[in-house]
Amino acid sequence: MKASLTGLLILLGIVAFGQKKADKEEWKQLFNGKNLDGWDVKIRGYALNENFGNTFRVENGSMVVRYDAYDDFKQQYGHIFYKGDFSYYRVAVEYRFVGEQAPKGEGWAWRNSGIMVHGQPAETMGLKQDFPASIEVQLLGGNDKKRTTCNLCTPGTNVVIDGKLITQHCINSTSQTYNGDQWVRAEVLVLGDSLIQHFANGEKVLEYNKPQLGGGNVSGHDPALLVNGKLLEHGSISLQSESHPVEFRKVELLELKGCMDPKAKNYKSYFVKSDNSTCEYKRKRRK
Repeated sequence: MKASLTGLLILLGIVAFGQKKADKEEWKQLFNGKNLDGWDVKIRGYALNENFGNTFRVENGSMVVRYDAYDDFKQQYGHIFYKGDFSYYRVAVEYRFVGEQAPKGEGWAWRNSGIMVHGQPAETMGLKQDFPASIEVQLLGGNDKKRTTCNLCTPGTNVVIDGKLITQHCINSTSQTYNGDQWVRAEVLVLGDSLIQHFANGEKVLEYNKPQLGGGNVSGHDPALLVNGKLLEHGSISLQSESHPVEFRKVELLELKGCMDPKAKNYKSYFVKSDNSTCEYKRKRRK
């Protein structure tokens, strides 16, 4: 395992070096700044795309989570899923917490949200399911004490750190504490079922391997979908509603899987996973 991981990190280093001389990274904007096109909403107790209380909306060019229609949060956790399935990529959000928590939101959910990766599809969520089985990159706002962000939480999942299976629900990162309403950039590197890294404002703050199904901390789901020990090679990407208003002014993704044939016109030097079925070639001119 150590040898294979070392080789992978060397490859990433080579890719990073190559990027200085070659291709510009082509980030895709998942949020268009105007509406929620391309996204699905699932709130606990409501059907898919029943956006109770207009919880997820767009204001002033940002995707925001609001609770002005709630008189009692009632553990109505919500998630907004970008349509699609992803395996090798980097995803980044620029977020900030604002305002007051929804009435009767849990204390632990104060200034708390998350990026869910390698998640189950939105359409497989149970009506009363609280969280998708996924890997959560936990986003936390500061409270004038040490409170890290880009932590790891594991609803219906486990991971491996330093060769050991971790069944603890949440693991703190080594990030700084970000107090107030400041914007923070959170980024996640996801490489199939091999490696996931968290970054806060460009600093790597957490790393682990072998994301897999297992454990608890999720309810209302179909048990048949959670096969303990099954490695997570791919899945959905979603953002959370956990009772505190949060804003996302940017949500973007860089694919790391694609055409790796240098002769193809859509070859990218920073790809790390080959899918040459996507290669596009220039047509030869007829004489």
